[in-house]
Amino acid sequence: MRNPKSYIDSIKEVINNIPDKDKLKGTSILITGATGLIGSAVCDILVTLNREENYGMKLLFAGRNKESLKNRFEEYEEGNDFIFVQYDATLSEQKEKVQAEYVIHGASNADPAKISGEPVETMLANIQGLSSLISSLDKDVLKKVLYISSSEIYGVNEKQEPYREEQLGYVDILSPRSSYPSSKRAAETMCVAYAEEYGIETVMVRPGHIYGPTVKSTDSRASALFSLKAVNGEDIVMKSRGEQLRSYTHVLDCASAILAVLIKGENKNAYNISASQAIVTIREMAEAFAKAGGVKIVFELPTEAEKKSYNQMPCSALNSEKIEALGWKAHFDMESGAAQTVAMMKEIR
Repeated sequence: MRNPKSYIDSIKEVINNIPDKDKLKGTSILITGATGLIGSAVCDILVTLNREENYGMKLLFAGRNKESLKNRFEEYEEGNDFIFVQYDATLSEQKEKVQAEYVIHGASNADPAKISGEPVETMLANIQGLSSLISSLDKDVLKKVLYISSSEIYGVNEKQEPYREEQLGYVDILSPRSSYPSSKRAAETMCVAYAEEYGIETVMVRPGHIYGPTVKSTDSRASALFSLKAVNGEDIVMKSRGEQLRSYTHVLDCASAILAVLIKGENKNAYNISASQAIVTIREMAEAFAKAGGVKIVFELPTEAEKKSYNQMPCSALNSEKIEALGWKAHFDMESGAAQTVAMMKEIR
C-alpha cells in the first residue's frame, strides 16, 4: 500500500498531539503486529518522524510473513526505513534475541469472526505470545514494553457511562467468545507480573473501537464493514438497532495515543484510548459513514454465526481523563474521522 499525500498530512497533524515526542529521538523501537490496523499506523507515524523530522530511530517491524509486510510498506526501504523481524505470536519460543529499547506489542487476533472460530488460538496468541516475546528481548537494552490490550477486558458493567480504568465488570468465562477478553485480562496481569518479578517496565493501553484507512478488507468488525461499504458506494447493512454505546477512535489518534503512553505512561499502569468527542452509538457511527459515502442504512437479521461473534457489552465507552492527563488529545471526532477515512480509502484503492 502506498500512502497518499492526504494520509501523510493527517499523520503530521496527529503528531502534534504526542507529548514529549522528542524523547524518542535516537531510540530503537520494535513493533509487533506491524501490518495490523493499529500497528501499521504506529509504524507510519514513526517512519514519518524519521523522514520529516530526522528522529534517527531504529525501527524494527515484526511479523509472520515478510512478503505481506513488504507489501503493506511498499514505499519504505527495508534496511533504511525499517528492519524486518520474524515474529509469530502462536509460537512458544522465538528464534533469536531482539535488541530494542522500546517494544510495542500489538500482535493479536482482533477479528470477531476469527475469535469465535478460533478461541483456542486466540487465547494462546495473547498469553503465550506475550511471554515468548518478552523472553526473546535483550534485557540489557530493554527500557519499556507497551502492551496493546482492549476495551473488551471491562466486560459487562451495570453503569451506562464511560468506563474508568479501575471499573472492571463481568466476563462470562464459559463463553468461547470470552477467549479474547479473558486472555487480554490475563496478559495485562502478566505484564504487571513481569514488572514486579523481573523489573521489566510495562504499560498497557486499552483501545476502544478503532477505525480508519489502514483497515483490511477481510476485517469483520462493524466499523470496518461500514467503512468498506461506504467506500464502495454500497448501502450499510446493520444487524441490530445499534443502540450500544461505544468509543470510536480514528486509527491515527490511537497510534499517537500509544506513543504518548510509551513515552509518559507509568510502570504497571493501564490507559484507556478514547476520543472523548467520538463516544457515540453504533447507529450514530453508521450514520457518519453513510453520510461520508453518500449511501443509505438498511437493516437485516443476523445469522446465528454472526450472533456468536458479537461483542456482548451494551456499553463499552471509555473515560479518557487518565491518558489526557499525560498531555495527549484526539484530533478527529466521529464525523470528521469517517469523512477522512472514506476519502483516503478511495485514494488508496
